[in-house]
Amino acid sequence: MSDPTETNGTAGAAPAADPGHGEGGAGRHVRVVLVDDHRMFRTGVQAEIGRTEETGVEVVGEAADVDQAVTVITATRPEVVLLDVHLPGGGGVEVLRRCAPLMSDPERPVRFLALSVSDAAEDVIGVIRGGARGYVTKTITGTDLVDSVFRVQDGDAVFSPRLAGFVLDAFASTDAPPVDEDLDRLTQREREVLRLIARGYAYKEIAKQLFISVKTVESHVSAVLRKLQLSNRHELTRWATARRLV
Repeated sequence: MSDPTETNGTAGAAPAADPGHGEGGAGRHVRVVLVDDHRMFRTGVQAEIGRTEETGVEVVGEAADVDQAVTVITATRPEVVLLDVHLPGGGGVEVLRRCAPLMSDPERPVRFLALSVSDAAEDVIGVIRGGARGYVTKTITGTDLVDSVFRVQDGDAVFSPRLAGFVLDAFASTDAPPVDEDLDRLTQREREVLRLIARGYAYKEIAKQLFISVKTVESHVSAVLRKLQLSNRHELTRWATARRLV
């Protein structure tokens, strides 16, 4: 899904705010950009955390793909970017790569917090290696998300439960992760569908979880079966379990 770049309802970049000042969050203030390819999800996050007077969070821009994200982030220079892992144009890792100079700015660093439906180890490790300060899943509550945003603004590392273990294990080892040619044939979205199928989710539940239609879920399942040369969801479940993807 792709829609025009938005910057808080205006066509241009939002003006920079003075960090650390605002009406919400006991005087705390943070400027945030939302990057996610689902408009419905962005709207929900905006409604949940973007009540600036109450939360201290000001959403200054939105983007639905990699190119939009880089443009909006560069124009608005937020303190924190909420970044989906799977995006058209190369994914969250590509956004991080192209925004590396902004992350390393000693005066006004832009910090990234991954916000994704995926809790797969390779996704978590990939964006952390790319420079993100944390990773939370979309099951997080609005209150906890606001707290996570402020912690990332302060330079802390923030993770949903159990995800920190992936990072610790990855960085404690000097061994490169093994290459799985079968898994590499799948797109990021197909991997998401595969994991949810393997966990026993029905098509309707997957569609709701990923903000896509049931017909799209069916198409992804068919593509996964074809690419992996499997016959049914039971074989998919065994395949995913054997690779510890569930």
